[in-house]
Formats: sequence, structure tokens, C-alpha cells
Amino acid sequence: MADVHATHAMINAAVLAELGPSGVLINIARGSIVDEDALVQALRDGKILAAGLDVFCNEPNVSQALLELPNVVLTPHMASTTDATVQAMLSMTFENLKDYFAGVPLSAQVN
Repeated sequence: MADVHATHAMINAAVLAELGPSGVLINIARGSIVDEDALVQALRDGKILAAGLDVFCNEPNVSQALLELPNVVLTPHMASTTDATVQAMLSMTFENLKDYFAGVPLSAQVN
């Protein structure tokens, strides 16, 4: 399992500065990889052009500062919602239900 601390705020002010004034940050991975304070500041100062975010540091709460920026597109954590991923999640759910009622170990147990 990945160490989430190793990637925390890895997209910081220095990385955003490297994107430059025509740069656009897209994050559909994990909210914690972006330093949101640095992102807000870069967007306000024109250090980057825009951002598209499907994940946030404090999910499900979205930073008020992000909500107020005109150069940000925010979506409700739906980037993985494709026909294929929904079908895979349903298949896994039904497989786990079958295993549970059969009394065998679950293939994808979450505690």
C-alpha cells in the first residue's frame, strides 16, 4: 500500500510555478497531493492559468477559496465513473456477496 504521506502536497508552490502562467493543473488522483493553499495563491496571482479538480484535500468539503475562483472547474469526485469502472465495481460487489453467503473469504474485503 502506498504511503500517503510521501505524496502529501507534492504539487506545491514550486511545482505550480514551473507550470507557468499558461499552465493548467488537473487533479483526478487524490486531493492530498495538491497543496490547496499554494494552488489558490497561484490561481489568484496568475502564476497558473486554471485548475480542474475532481478531488479535494478535505473531501467532501471544498475550500471556500476554490469555490470563489473563476478559473477553477470543480467536479464531485466522478472521474472514475465510466461504464467500465461502474461495471467492475458492481461485479466485485456481487462476487463479494456470493462469497460471503457461501462462507468463503471475500476477494475484496474492506475493513
